[in-house]
Amino acid sequence: MASASSKERSRDGIAELARRRGFLWQAFEIYGGASGFYDYGPLGALLKRRVEEAWRKFYLREGFYEIETTNVAPREIFEASGHLESFTDRAVVCKHCKSFFRVSEGVDVRGKCPECGGELEAAGEINLMFQTRIGLSKEERDEEAQEKTEGYLRPETAQGIFINFQRLLRFNRDKLPFGVIQIGKAYRNEISPRKSLIRLREFTMAEAEVFVDPGEKSNHPRFDEVKDRMLWFVPSEGEGGEKSLEEAVRSGIISNEYLGYHIVKVEEFLERIGIPRDKLRFRQHRPEEMAHYARDCWDAEFLSDRYGWMEIVGVADRGDYDLSSHASHSNTDIGVHVQLPAREGETVKTKAKITPHVIEPSYGIDRIIYALLESSFYEEQVGKEKRKVLRLKNEIAPIIAAVFPLLNRDELKSKAKEVFQMLRDTSIFVEYDDSGSIGRRYRRQDEIGTPYCITIDYETLADDTVTVRERDTMKQVRVPIGKLEEVLV
Repeated sequence: MASASSKERSRDGIAELARRRGFLWQAFEIYGGASGFYDYGPLGALLKRRVEEAWRKFYLREGFYEIETTNVAPREIFEASGHLESFTDRAVVCKHCKSFFRVSEGVDVRGKCPECGGELEAAGEINLMFQTRIGLSKEERDEEAQEKTEGYLRPETAQGIFINFQRLLRFNRDKLPFGVIQIGKAYRNEISPRKSLIRLREFTMAEAEVFVDPGEKSNHPRFDEVKDRMLWFVPSEGEGGEKSLEEAVRSGIISNEYLGYHIVKVEEFLERIGIPRDKLRFRQHRPEEMAHYARDCWDAEFLSDRYGWMEIVGVADRGDYDLSSHASHSNTDIGVHVQLPAREGETVKTKAKITPHVIEPSYGIDRIIYALLESSFYEEQVGKEKRKVLRLKNEIAPIIAAVFPLLNRDELKSKAKEVFQMLRDTSIFVEYDDSGSIGRRYRRQDEIGTPYCITIDYETLADDTVTVRERDTMKQVRVPIGKLEEVLV
């Protein structure tokens, strides 16, 4: 087991690499920065887009459709959703330095100020919504006009989907169940954001809203495909441990098959992109921490060396809260006619009008990016030097391959650029590099997670083969240029 000091060096190494290699930068840095805001550099943006695209493909394969809704909405939307009343955190304030802190994560009224050690006192419930104005003009002075122009940045992407439910239902031929996905920005005016990407004021969410007949929640058509999957569950009451999904559902730990199915899908996706299963668990929310809209909620938590267990995905049973609330506030009928099974002895099936329930897997993309960087980062001794490497899965690596001329000679550089352009034309994202020694170029690509390096040498000029070096094993093989595409993908 690594010593505490070596672990600390590893933590610092991740942050240093992320800054130096263009994954993650403090936003507004030349103006001193601002808590809770980060920019993605060139490699960070590529990594993020690849994770988002992997997520999109994963849920499109489930048969879901994607929509895109606005980031800003009028006040009445969030009155209906309950966010204006209930989307709050408890805060404390330091009597000495006047800094505010969120009550949690080791900070409470009885503690000391993390900044100056001063005495803390309760500061009440703070709403986390970002407020703005929609179309405000100088003439709009009275209270009624002000309220009509009041808007908020969305704290989740889900409400845009709920508001469009009637159109989505018609798009899905008035049949349940169906799923809708959305990837986009969300905004929360966090009281005291810290911990890098773990708590942000502007962040990216990837959410799926699954609309289902409440009478069918315990009858998922594909439950048998996932029922034997073993997961680590930590229920709100009782002891945690590893159980099959079927055991968790049948024992009542998981309330229904739909919720259980999507918990498994969350773990499948996280494992697919490179989060180790032995660093994942599913923890059920305690009653006092349950969101105002949730009937039940489980967090997929990642075990971070630096931050301990941290939520990266939430899987909630939102019941009919959202659809019923929007129907009531907008005076809109959103009921769905479903056919009831015939009772014993009856031949005629009857119809009933129901309000669908919603199962929601909600992914924090930025937290997932952090978890990927931490779990993929390795430092290892190779000969007399220490090699830093990001062992990212090929599907999400920012750059798939780098093309090098072995020596800085015109004939090798020309051929290397030809191979580079050929691969770019096939939509494989590759990089060209002829700066420094070949060993130094290998180390640069190892650090940023590039799975393959392709070296052009004089043998290439003779027989059109290249050396392909694999990142994790550092093994090298000769490959014909014409077969490079199939090797890389």
